[in-house]
Amino acid sequence: MQHLKINYDSILPNEITQSDKRLILTTTRDIPNIDTNLVLYEEEFDADPTIIKGLIIQKFESGMHENSLVIGLDPGNRIGLSVFYYQKEIESSTYTSLDELISHVVKILAGLKADRKIVKIGNGNMKVARQITNLLNLKFCSHFELEFVDERKTSLRTKKYNKRGERDKMSARYISQREGYRHLVLPLSRTG
Repeated sequence: MQHLKINYDSILPNEITQSDKRLILTTTRDIPNIDTNLVLYEEEFDADPTIIKGLIIQKFESGMHENSLVIGLDPGNRIGLSVFYYQKEIESSTYTSLDELISHVVKILAGLKADRKIVKIGNGNMKVARQITNLLNLKFCSHFELEFVDERKTSLRTKKYNKRGERDKMSARYISQREGYRHLVLPLSRTG
């Protein structure tokens, strides 16, 4: 919890009441006898931090917002990544390794349930964008929607050139919010 920068209270199971609206973190052997959906098990916290944040948001937002996972990518030498789940940003980061990025995106696509999984890629560097698309199609064995998005005016001009990739992260965030040409990507196992 400290790694995720989430405040928490440590309480005993008998201190939990029926009206408690806090998220409960417990082990499968110590399941409280409470009628609530707001339970995460300790074993689920072995996952990637982005997936854990997504699971927490899923517990609180289920049924309130559209169940979608939107991943925005700003391709280039440094690739910006922005991940929205239930319309809330759960990650903003940059990658210099295409393989590390693809591995991370595949973990997110596989680890979070959503009615729609959309990957939006900026069209500023189509060579890298197509590499990302091909690698995702090879490594993620399920379908997702893909959009190439016009990324004009997504990069802010700043006096500090690109401090720790902030501009790439911001561009990825803008890309994730834009509409582009959408098509369904079917896994190679289904298309041959």
